[in-house]
Amino acid sequence: MPIDVASSKQQQQQPPPKTKGGMMRRHRSHTEGSQPVAALGRFREDMEAETVLPPAVRERLFDLFAQIEKEFENLYASNLALQDRVETLSERLETCSSAGDDKPVVRENTDTTDFGAKTKRVQLSQKIKTTYKASTSKLVSSFRAPNTAYSLVRNYRGHRDGVWEVSVARPCHQVIGTASADHTARLFSIETGACLLTYTGHQGSVNAVRFHPSQDLVLTASGDHTAHVWRAQFSQLSQIPDTHKSHSSGEDEVDVSEKEDGTDGEYSEHTSSDSLILRTPQLELTSHTDVLVAADWVAGGTQVITASWDRAATLHDAESGDVVNVLTGHDQELSDVRAHPSQRLVVTSSKDMTFRLWDFRDSALLVNVFQGHTQPVTSAVFASGDKVVSGSDDRTVRVWDMRNMRSPIATIRTDSAVNRISVSPSLNLIAIPHDNRHIRLYDINGVRIGRLPRSNRQGHSRMVCSVSWADESAACNLFSCGFDRQVLGWHISTATKE
Repeated sequence: MPIDVASSKQQQQQPPPKTKGGMMRRHRSHTEGSQPVAALGRFREDMEAETVLPPAVRERLFDLFAQIEKEFENLYASNLALQDRVETLSERLETCSSAGDDKPVVRENTDTTDFGAKTKRVQLSQKIKTTYKASTSKLVSSFRAPNTAYSLVRNYRGHRDGVWEVSVARPCHQVIGTASADHTARLFSIETGACLLTYTGHQGSVNAVRFHPSQDLVLTASGDHTAHVWRAQFSQLSQIPDTHKSHSSGEDEVDVSEKEDGTDGEYSEHTSSDSLILRTPQLELTSHTDVLVAADWVAGGTQVITASWDRAATLHDAESGDVVNVLTGHDQELSDVRAHPSQRLVVTSSKDMTFRLWDFRDSALLVNVFQGHTQPVTSAVFASGDKVVSGSDDRTVRVWDMRNMRSPIATIRTDSAVNRISVSPSLNLIAIPHDNRHIRLYDINGVRIGRLPRSNRQGHSRMVCSVSWADESAACNLFSCGFDRQVLGWHISTATKE
């Protein structure tokens, strides 16, 4: 950038402004074009305007500042190059570790980075791999490495907007439920992919859907500030003809689903009963003053816990809807709530970067606050062995012991924000949905198992919002949903390597 001579003379005539304490302002330098020279010239003018330093000292200071600036620029450029190199090696190492320890490292012939001779690069890769094995040997010493295979089995279509959550009913029903931004919740048959029931009672986005542990009841939470309890007669739903079957993702099926979604009359034509579309709830909970993000059944199913953006979680009586207790303490909006399957324990997640464990087993309510995340906690779920697994926007998943909340026992670091996770009780696997459209699998100790396949014709094309395990389902044992309106059924098979 050229320097205006006239403006320079005016700057010499007028003294530059001073900051607090009499220190002169230091102009920020840049790294493009001739801007460093202009900035240094302005700095020289400021120094010469008011100074008592001898000319030789001033020249020496100018030279030192120029050298310091150059050194910082070189360090910054070197840091960028090293960061790119580390990311490249990490990706190769991840590929090698997932392929198996017996397979050799496959290196590309074209290496664009200038990092020395080829032998040195191979030695560096082998050193990093050896270090990685040594750091994880303590975790895998007590069991054999799993050989995991996964495949996409079925695509459950019908929603007209993004799907926030997917949940699995009791094993005897073979039904999944979905909550969508299209103001509806749907029940699908796991085996056939048919939409068995559509609930249209909410006036806003349905953000969560949970099944009663022993009865044919479904709980939904919505952006209309309410939670609904409605009855689904699973015995009657199982007799509905299989007319909306969907097996896997494909272009033909997209066309069929769009025609089906756009014509309610055609949808009702295939049904012999109005029970396929349910409009009124059995119970409506209206205690919150803001959006409800989640709701769940407390162990036993006699009470319901709801979580809202009003920073409170409310415990209701599941039969009358009366408020039993209001749980406060979070500093920001809640993001999820989960109840323990067999004990009167509840965990709430919040945007205040914490999650809280509420213990209702004693008459005196006990609360434990878990800290450690640096961004909003998107979900926290119970796992076997008195563990809690939390996911956050800080791109980490942490495994905690409920008896020691000071620090996590395992930390999983990923490359994208984490949404509503799920833990398999029988497989002890954590399914992690990401904003970047991927789903990753880790074991409960934090060891990476793999990543579900994703391509233009397979997997999610937008953010994956939620996952849910169905350990006792033969066809699909993992379900995922996303903001691409898709609900996918996966089959995850694990075998022990001999």
